[in-house]
Amino acid sequence: MDQYFDIIIVGGGPAGLAAALYLARARYRVLVVEKDTFGGQITITAEVVNYPGVGRTSGTELTETMRKQAEGFGAEFLLAEVTGLELSGDVKTVRTSRGDLKCFGVLLATGAHPRMVGFQGEEQFRGRGVAYCATCDGEFFTGKDVFVVGGGFAAAEESVFLTKYARQVTILIRGDDFTCAQATADAARNHEKITVLTNTEVEEVSGDTALRYLRYRNTKTGQVTKHHAADGETFGVFVFAGYEPATELVRGLAELNDQGYILTDRSQKTTADGLYAAGDVCVKPLRQVVTAVGDGALAATELERLCAAMQEKTGIHPKAPVSRTAETAASTETSSTLFTGDMLAQLHTVFSRMASPLVLRLYLDETPLSAELKQYMEELAAQSSKLTAEIGTAEEMEHLPCVRVCRPDGSWTGLAFHGVPGGHEFTSFVLGLYNAAGPGQALDEDTRAAIHSIQKPIKLEILVSLSCTMCPELVTAAQRIAAENPRITAQVYDLNHFPDLREKHQVMSVPCLVINDGEQVSFGKKSIRQLLELLT
Repeated sequence: MDQYFDIIIVGGGPAGLAAALYLARARYRVLVVEKDTFGGQITITAEVVNYPGVGRTSGTELTETMRKQAEGFGAEFLLAEVTGLELSGDVKTVRTSRGDLKCFGVLLATGAHPRMVGFQGEEQFRGRGVAYCATCDGEFFTGKDVFVVGGGFAAAEESVFLTKYARQVTILIRGDDFTCAQATADAARNHEKITVLTNTEVEEVSGDTALRYLRYRNTKTGQVTKHHAADGETFGVFVFAGYEPATELVRGLAELNDQGYILTDRSQKTTADGLYAAGDVCVKPLRQVVTAVGDGALAATELERLCAAMQEKTGIHPKAPVSRTAETAASTETSSTLFTGDMLAQLHTVFSRMASPLVLRLYLDETPLSAELKQYMEELAAQSSKLTAEIGTAEEMEHLPCVRVCRPDGSWTGLAFHGVPGGHEFTSFVLGLYNAAGPGQALDEDTRAAIHSIQKPIKLEILVSLSCTMCPELVTAAQRIAAENPRITAQVYDLNHFPDLREKHQVMSVPCLVINDGEQVSFGKKSIRQLLELLT
């Protein structure tokens, strides 16, 4: 019965976490499956001040508290990609990159991703000046001019955030005014480094290896303005024009509106049997953390009734949730100066499943960053007898510091990290160890065959920022492919420490994928299947 759950939640943002808390507290076995980072889009928000009962916090801190609450009641969590749903019959099947799972009901809480506007040059200069995440990419525009496209909450809030880096921020609003709350709009409008232009649309961006030219037009007067970067300079265009719902998984299964949002009734039930939806994937007038949490709580209470009915009808009783309180307390007793109790619990779970030992070979110089990496890897290795940390010859490596994941015989697995794998890359690094040691994250036969069909050597370099929530998916995908195919290597670089790579590849957005030293450069997160499309 290990693969049987009462409810499986697809998506680990506020809606999914709230539902998990309610269901686990009601003593139903619930699993949250997330392919990227638990917490969802709100984790890129540096400051949250409008969540009731919480004076001031970050998106990451808020959602991590939610996750711990749910875990405390026994909710379970799985990092994997959901690849399909089979909703016929009393018992549903959720297909994931780590195997099939069974349940009585599914809650879709996959959120949404930034929407492109469609102006000329937007796609061409994505990652080379056009960006969609201020937290991920704002630092690349330190001392430069920045233009923000949009007039909603995200545009106003992220414009203020960007003033920490940018020389000047200009907000281009298509309508007559901001569409967000007055206080949020005023914070942007009254900022000394922000200029607001209403009734304005971007027509074109262009340049060479980076943005050099922007043209925008006043829709009422027809006046066209052309912005040219100063000699030797570039600028940024950040797009916050709403989101597209991540509903691809249920197309053809449940009814969607013309914009792709999923239709639900007042109980968050969709038109598909046993499928509920919550959060930003739904048709709703307001998309905020508080409304997502409300959706999740409402869906959970309805799913409780479904679970009770299905248990009685089928005679199947998934095992009851187990509180993690005692487990977490025990884990925090383990001596560690770098890893929290939750991190240690995660590490011990992964390490216990590793099929073979690994060597963490360190390539260091005299910098404080090297000392940090050495301490990090030595403490990581101390958590398992299957890991050993050793010092390699620094002259062998171009970008220091670096840790290579090697086999006991000294051979390289193809995986490496340049810098210190903290922040959002902690989990992806640990998953990389699991993939290199085996058995690794589950792959369907078609995907495995596609990986092994690659017969030529391929060098993958993934340029990331530790604050980027979109980077881990690409990192994990590249590492999984490299661990499976010895002809492929996957090296990850914390771009904040290697400005030469930033300049070489003209990177202004992360994640950035460099294939074979620049034969091909691609931006944005990618799944294993999407990455294979580039490589095959």
